[in-house]
Amino acid sequence: MRIFLAGATGAVGRRLASLLCHAGHEVTGTTRTAAKIPLLREVGVVPVVVDVFDAGALAGAVVAARPDIVIHQLTDLLSGPGTPGYPAAQEANRRMRIEGTGNLMQAAKIAGVRRAVAQSIAFVYAPGNGMRDEGDPLDLAADDVRALTVQGIVALEHEVLATAGIDGVVLRYGYFYGPDTWYELPPKPPSVHIDAAAHAAFLAVTQGSGVYNIAEDCDVVSSAKAKRELGFDPSFRMN
Repeated sequence: MRIFLAGATGAVGRRLASLLCHAGHEVTGTTRTAAKIPLLREVGVVPVVVDVFDAGALAGAVVAARPDIVIHQLTDLLSGPGTPGYPAAQEANRRMRIEGTGNLMQAAKIAGVRRAVAQSIAFVYAPGNGMRDEGDPLDLAADDVRALTVQGIVALEHEVLATAGIDGVVLRYGYFYGPDTWYELPPKPPSVHIDAAAHAAFLAVTQGSGVYNIAEDCDVVSSAKAKRELGFDPSFRMN
């Protein structure tokens, strides 16, 4: 299968690229800088340097790759929680989720892609008691920095799920932990190891439709649907 992986050098993207290439898929992966091209070539990815905010260039890259599926692992969050740069990073990530996603899905449509898988998050459900599943509302009344996050997620999920002619899959991840993330150990729930997160996206290449929570067992969100329909295994680790 030919796959266009947007965000191939991120924490999830690098692991996912390795899984996809090892399984025999033909993967074209994006990076924003030529310096990261060797990282992609090491695992067998065909690299393409492209600015996702340049809609024309992105469409050209996707069309040239002739993919069967587009995978969205794009983020722009350089500063973590509690740091001075966090609010600005959230604004940048909001733009990525809104404008970047819109450009990617439009490019996928132009290229005749029929399936898309995208990274979302499982920690923007509306406040309340009890475990959340995929049918529960998001926190549309959020304010301050959290509002930026929710706005970006709502736009991203709408683009992926509502683009005509494309079967969209949205993976709502818990807080990442493990190598190349902000947390060595699980933070507050919901959380998911970065390897298991990448594996969930790998599974979603060929199965599932709609929205899935991707997190370890906890009393905050349920990942039962992902386990049932995708075969999601929160204990998965890469060798």
